[in-house]
Amino acid sequence: MEDTTPKKPKEPRKRHRNAIATRQAILDSARLAFTRFGYDGVGVREIAKNAGVTAMLVNRYFGSKEKLFEEVVEVTLSGPGVLSEIIKPESDPETLSREVAARLIAKSVPGLTSDGILILLRSAANKQAAAILRENAVRYLKPVADQFKGDNPGMRAAMLLSIISGFQLMRQIIALPDLASASPEDLTSQLEALIRCLAGDKSK
Repeated sequence: MEDTTPKKPKEPRKRHRNAIATRQAILDSARLAFTRFGYDGVGVREIAKNAGVTAMLVNRYFGSKEKLFEEVVEVTLSGPGVLSEIIKPESDPETLSREVAARLIAKSVPGLTSDGILILLRSAANKQAAAILRENAVRYLKPVADQFKGDNPGMRAAMLLSIISGFQLMRQIIALPDLASASPEDLTSQLEALIRCLAGDKSK
């Protein structure tokens, strides 16, 4: 006799949501691992274990540890940062320098953690990781360079990122005494002058 019991409908949307959650769990685990141990200090198995999945599933979603690292770096750089949401077509050098300096001071308080800086420091010795960091930095800097007037905008944008990264490292992580103890007002005035020059304003 034929079974006429209604079949339970499939739930593709629920599985889709689970897939998204699983992917995010892997990304979160990888970001934490690369921040703490760097590219060479952690493997896919450890990342998978902390995400509650198997290494096979990590490779199914991302293909390889290298591709996973690439996405972690991309996500980290696309989040709120010193330059993000500040670079706009109408930005003039004075406004840009003031806003970048203010955000840099706020984000480099000694003792605060910064995933981007720690991933950079702990992964750059690996050639593959360094190449990924470099490629993402180039993409990150393009809209910055596009707003700079004058000669060599790409070079000046790269110098700005170097100042930001170095300042964060020395004040936030190393806590260099002269930076850690300086007043925000004194730091801001010096940073603004440097940034204005790089942005193309040589009038001050």
